[in-house]
Amino acid sequence: MLMNQSELKDRVKQFAHRCIKLALSLPDSPLGRHVRSQLIKCSSSAAANYRAVCLAQSRAHFASKLSIVVEETDECVFWLEFTVDERLMPESKVRPLIDDGMELAAIFIASRKTVKNRKKEFVVARINNQ
Repeated sequence: MLMNQSELKDRVKQFAHRCIKLALSLPDSPLGRHVRSQLIKCSSSAAANYRAVCLAQSRAHFASKLSIVVEETDECVFWLEFTVDERLMPESKVRPLIDDGMELAAIFIASRKTVKNRKKEFVVARINNQ
């Protein structure tokens, strides 16, 4: 299913909301509080930085911000997997978020590759036209 920019913006924001709700339900232990903080930071950062991607004024800025979104989304997946590994929450509650995070990361990586390939094509076309 192809999504437009607005739909993807909403999807990554909803992902952040879901991650934050899960984070807030983690145990009130030193590890639970640490994972809570990390998951809140990276999920909200992924959503906020994707909004910045949508406002990018150049391909370079777009690719740069998209790289941040990729990193933050991947970090979300890490903390979600870590939550399961440390048995802070049952996998059955976390798995849908892990899967969604991996799918979002794949979408963002594919977008970044497309932008970089188009930049290379533009440079090659300019060289060939000189």
